[in-house]
Amino acid sequence: MRSYRQELWFHVPERMGFVNISREVEQALATSGVQEGLCLVNAMHITASVFINDDEPGLHADYKRWLEALAPFDASPERYHHNRTGEDNGDAHHKRQVMGREVVVAITEGQLDFGPWEQIFYGEFDGRRRKRVLVKIIGA
Repeated sequence: MRSYRQELWFHVPERMGFVNISREVEQALATSGVQEGLCLVNAMHITASVFINDDEPGLHADYKRWLEALAPFDASPERYHHNRTGEDNGDAHHKRQVMGREVVVAITEGQLDFGPWEQIFYGEFDGRRRKRVLVKIIGA
């Protein structure tokens, strides 16, 4: 059994944005040498997400609009009690909860075993600073 760990770093200048990280994860897999196993990809920050879906701009715009309707940005402490701590990102925590923390992808014959159109994305909900994603690959 082999194990490989790599961190990916991102700085999304907007408050909310999505970055296709499939190529970076595929490169980590190639470096690992694992042919059969599992690949975990998770956001290491509580206001960011990793998810799998289609790389289609209309879908991403829909996500942004939908998430903003579910948990609108509001820096005031009236809407989000979390903002009473001096933070202004209560909405970002809710958006991350909806979009999820991580994904696990099967590795088959040295490749990520995706379905049609599946890609891995980093979702940022409180951008404007550097954050990281963990890629952990285990297998043989």
